[in-house]
Amino acid sequence: MKKKILITIGIIILIVIGVIAYFVITDLQQEDKLTAELQEISNLVNSQDVDIDQINQKLDRTVTRGDYAVVEQSFKQYLKDNFDVSIKIANILNDERLTNVLTAENYENDGKDFVETKNYISTTKDQLETYKTEYKEFFTEDKAMSYINDKNLDSYYTDLYKQELVGDIENDNDSEVVENAIDDIIGILDIYEEVINFLVDNQNNWNIQDDTITFTSESLQNQYNELIEKLS
Repeated sequence: MKKKILITIGIIILIVIGVIAYFVITDLQQEDKLTAELQEISNLVNSQDVDIDQINQKLDRTVTRGDYAVVEQSFKQYLKDNFDVSIKIANILNDERLTNVLTAENYENDGKDFVETKNYISTTKDQLETYKTEYKEFFTEDKAMSYINDKNLDSYYTDLYKQELVGDIENDNDSEVVENAIDDIIGILDIYEEVINFLVDNQNNWNIQDDTITFTSESLQNQYNELIEKLS
């Protein structure tokens, strides 16, 4: 009888060990899947030819299960929101209006009060300031952790998110690089504004001839040239 009991206990122990081993192996597999998935996304984002559609496909899918899926979805939502702000910034920087403000074509089309141009400059500066603040916030631990802190996960998964995915995000140089680039563009827009205001104030003293702006006096021409030289 005792022998049967011992055998039964032994079988139960083996089953328990087997179940534990199964879940441990499964967990490791899920963690490996998560790591591989995020590495693929990182490679796509850092490639020379960024494929936005391909990145979005990966951000919209879930390759893990259980609590790992919660970690994955939380981090991907963080990346989506970060990526969305980045795209908004990129769209402004790639807008052809940014390089066309001080062209003869724009002077002819929107001069001499430059209502649309002044509105574009003002709106764009406000947008860039807003996006710069939003982008900078993504590089704070509080912002990154806000995507998972309310998920009621075991500390292991929260720590995994924090240590392996977020890391030392507050010391990431990418944020500073983008902020400096935005500040440079805002500085250019400030000069644009100076030039446009100068043209509005002196609207009766300049004209466009053969795609070139000409002034009624050498003094005004020199003042205009000095403003333009600030962009060099």
